[in-house]
Amino acid sequence: KLQEFREILEPLGVAVVDLASLSESFDEPVEDAPTFAGNARLKALGYAANTGRVCVADDSGLSVDALDGRPGVMSARFAGSIGTRDERDAANNAMLLALMECVPDEKRSARFECAVCVADPSGTILAESHGTFEGVISREQAGDNGFGYDPLLFVPDANKTSAEMTPEEKNSRSHRGEAVRNIITYFEL
Repeated sequence: KLQEFREILEPLGVAVVDLASLSESFDEPVEDAPTFAGNARLKALGYAANTGRVCVADDSGLSVDALDGRPGVMSARFAGSIGTRDERDAANNAMLLALMECVPDEKRSARFECAVCVADPSGTILAESHGTFEGVISREQAGDNGFGYDPLLFVPDANKTSAEMTPEEKNSRSHRGEAVRNIITYFEL
């Protein structure tokens, strides 16, 4: 995620600093909002208050129509929260494929969604946006660019999964790319 933010914002002259590069450590805000936008707000406001800096945060995930929008805000923890990121991603993808096994091709529509929030240390929300990246859930994984569900979201007009796209292709059309581009005017002030 951080790399995607950098690739979009740094050409505009916006310095993107991650929390790990700061000398202090901060507790992660509890992401207990029922929406992507709510979780992005919690993180942006929490980190801005703790760091004393303007903070940009996102919350994103996969919404599958045949599963009534699941995994949604639970995307990262769909199959549980134990293990490394790679292990959780593998378990999430396996669970999604199992749940979608009997779903016909014409009912496999899905999208990545991303909510972005910019907040300042006083608790003011400076900008918010939302982006989507439409596709269908493929029957098998393909590609190794990206993370999470990228190998399963097939984009018909590109004839490839999100994980088969170059970073430039993905950033030009992804949910996170769209959401970040929607807040660029804030950074151009």
